[in-house]
Amino acid sequence: MNDTRRGFMRWLPRTIASRLYLILFSGLLIAHGLSFGLLFYERYEAATSMLMSNLEQDVVVAVNLLDRLPAEERPHWLPMLRRRTFHYLLGPGEEGAPLATDGARDATALIAAALGPRFPVRANMVSMDPERFQVHLKLSDGSPMVIEVQPSVMPLAKWLPYVLALQLSLLLLCTWAAVRLATRPLAWLANAAQTLRPAGDGERLREGGPTEVARAVSAFNAMQDRIAAYMKERLQILAAISHDLQTPITRMRLRTEAMDETPERAKFIEDLSEMEHLVRDGIAYARSAHGASEPAQRLDLDAFLESIVWDYQDVGRAVSLTGRLDSPIATRPQALRRVLANLVDNALKYAGTAEVHVQRNAAGSVEISVSDRGPGIPDDQLDAVMLPFQRLETSRNRDTGGTGLGLAIAQQLTASIDGTLSLRNRDGGGLQATVTFDDLATSPSA
Repeated sequence: MNDTRRGFMRWLPRTIASRLYLILFSGLLIAHGLSFGLLFYERYEAATSMLMSNLEQDVVVAVNLLDRLPAEERPHWLPMLRRRTFHYLLGPGEEGAPLATDGARDATALIAAALGPRFPVRANMVSMDPERFQVHLKLSDGSPMVIEVQPSVMPLAKWLPYVLALQLSLLLLCTWAAVRLATRPLAWLANAAQTLRPAGDGERLREGGPTEVARAVSAFNAMQDRIAAYMKERLQILAAISHDLQTPITRMRLRTEAMDETPERAKFIEDLSEMEHLVRDGIAYARSAHGASEPAQRLDLDAFLESIVWDYQDVGRAVSLTGRLDSPIATRPQALRRVLANLVDNALKYAGTAEVHVQRNAAGSVEISVSDRGPGIPDDQLDAVMLPFQRLETSRNRDTGGTGLGLAIAQQLTASIDGTLSLRNRDGGGLQATVTFDDLATSPSA
């Protein structure tokens, strides 16, 4: 049962809109086809019944009329007696095979019953495509006469196909309007969910519309506010704890430095330094959640990156820059500087060198990558290392001074400039961190 269901679902379109189009239009098309089929069948039955009725009434009048007319006048009356589905011929007619259809046999029996024993009849098929048969009889003076019958339904009007095409177009238009009305709120929710930010400064949906849509929009906006409140509360707690820890750590360092030179004193100082580093990173992480509060500014990105790289080169660090953008952009420079400094520091810490590259991708977004030739990160941990306090003991451990907040801070600041931070291992070893973002001058959140 499950295999059958999975096989059926595999043939369905991938999007809800496509599935609704398929279901609604197929249902309406089938219903329309059934209605047309029933109408056509009823018309066929009515035409058959009318043919039989006309044969029964018309043949008696026509045969008796021709029987009483002089032989030389009979040909003049034949055009006036002609009908759409049958007509009269003077002469022996055509020979052919026996009757092959029930309709032909029923029509012959009806003619025979209507004319009675005075005019014995016999019938034969003339052709099957189209169906045509002849009923032979002799008038009172012995002259042969033929009733040629060609059954057919009533002809369709020439405008009917255009009406059908118009109806199908209206069905398609109504289906499109109904599906668009039903799926457009889902698209709004999906776009708003993608731009949802922990700080609560993401795009808010405009409330209104049908009751169900208005309730969903109101619930989404309320959820966004609750998430922002929860994140703000937790970041405030983290910032407060980190800030308050600085005072006792400072007192402990002063007391430890006043102790005599012993191995234990050196270990205490090392532990206190690590605690201070962790506290500073905690405060930086809490502050990074408010990176979006910085106003966007027009920036010459090429000169901006050169200044960052030159600062590192001035102190003898192996940092290089490649690529150019050759056009100014609007972004939040302090947030971007902190992101790039964090990534470059990581590359220098674990590889000794850093390679910065800038370019504009095919989608028009700006890409800044920071690459190194260090130990890299296992592929199954690339997403996990950007979580707060996530550290890899095999490559990035406490001996390097890491606290597990560096990439989390960089990711949060990247989000504040409407960008994304991605990691990948380089061919031949090393790690590449790529910051991708758009010009904030064209961003609705700027």
